[in-house]
Amino acid sequence: MNLTLEAMGARGEGVAHRDGARVYVPYALPGERVRADVHGDRARITEVIDAAPDRVSPACGHFGKCGGCLLQHWSPSSYARWKRQLVVDALSRQGLSGIEIARLVDAHGTGRRRVTLTVTNGRAGFSAHRSHTHVPVDTCPVLVPQLARAPEIAVALAGALKLKTPQRVHLMASDTGIDCDLAGVDDPDLGARVRIADVAEKFGLARVCASGEMLIERIRPVLDVGGTAVTPPPGGFAQATAAGEAALAATVIPALAQHPVVADLFCGWGAFGLRLAKASRVLAVDSDKAAIAALQAAMRGAAGLKPLIAKAHNLMRDPLTAPELRGITAAVFDPPRAGAARQAAELAAAEGVRTVVGVSCDAGTFARDAGILVQGGFRLDRVVPVDQFRYTAHVEVVGVFNR
Repeated sequence: MNLTLEAMGARGEGVAHRDGARVYVPYALPGERVRADVHGDRARITEVIDAAPDRVSPACGHFGKCGGCLLQHWSPSSYARWKRQLVVDALSRQGLSGIEIARLVDAHGTGRRRVTLTVTNGRAGFSAHRSHTHVPVDTCPVLVPQLARAPEIAVALAGALKLKTPQRVHLMASDTGIDCDLAGVDDPDLGARVRIADVAEKFGLARVCASGEMLIERIRPVLDVGGTAVTPPPGGFAQATAAGEAALAATVIPALAQHPVVADLFCGWGAFGLRLAKASRVLAVDSDKAAIAALQAAMRGAAGLKPLIAKAHNLMRDPLTAPELRGITAAVFDPPRAGAARQAAELAAAEGVRTVVGVSCDAGTFARDAGILVQGGFRLDRVVPVDQFRYTAHVEVVGVFNR
């Protein structure tokens, strides 16, 4: 049937109406008329009858089949306005209006520095949109140039294991080489280890691990964090782009730099904490023991930093309480997508905490946590949306709270 697209949904799908009910149409743009196969509230385009004036040619030949990118066909200006509006709408739903919301920061930089590929039947790829269907790819233009051969590397590593089941391969471009982790692989036999070593030599890989166990390290993988060298744990979290990490830090660090003691909550391996330690004493807390160990190792090799205490503690289950935050005047928290409602409540209850910076990969949970802080006496002074997942519906949010 024919559908007229009225808006772009929060998940990056065009929205139309049929018999008064919403229908979501991937790869369609607002203002377009399309012919589509409709099944319930989902539709698949078979023909674009009237294209929107801001439709552009996609950057990748896999676009429309691979589900990694949904919005390569939308003009950069329309895309940027929509992504910023996601943050405006999320805050509005929490009754937070009249706040300075900056323009969307383009933090794609040279591309994404980490990727997870699935190797099936000797082909590396991603899943189709809203599907488990495997879509083989031979290239991915949103990755940094260092990962140009990522599909080839993933196939070679999976082939070295000689497994018949699909294999997930995590690759991260560090400053010294590509760091690899083979997910779900326990104790490969000697033959597999020898073959993996050959693959590492062929592609010049820095390190290859299997489910966190190091198999070979040719070069120590290192990321530079404000002048401090960090070796992230195998398969560990890092911001998707180096430009994204820098953009987030550009808001976080100035907001907290004047405080003598700062808490870095959900700190990971210290993307903020190590930068903050140039001017402040830091308490860094995260549930990821491997990330905390990496941060501690980085501090041992660092020079010119103030004391940083890093400890493993599950803040989702057991947030730092107001009494435990005594003596701390500022904090940054960067939780998983689920947000940190309980920790936000404890920060609000800690009377000595005067400044908080919230960082989130989900506008909705950021807005919820912001509401908790505002109800607890904080003022949300500034919000910065950061786009390090170009062509997707994901947007990072940084907010500065003061009281």
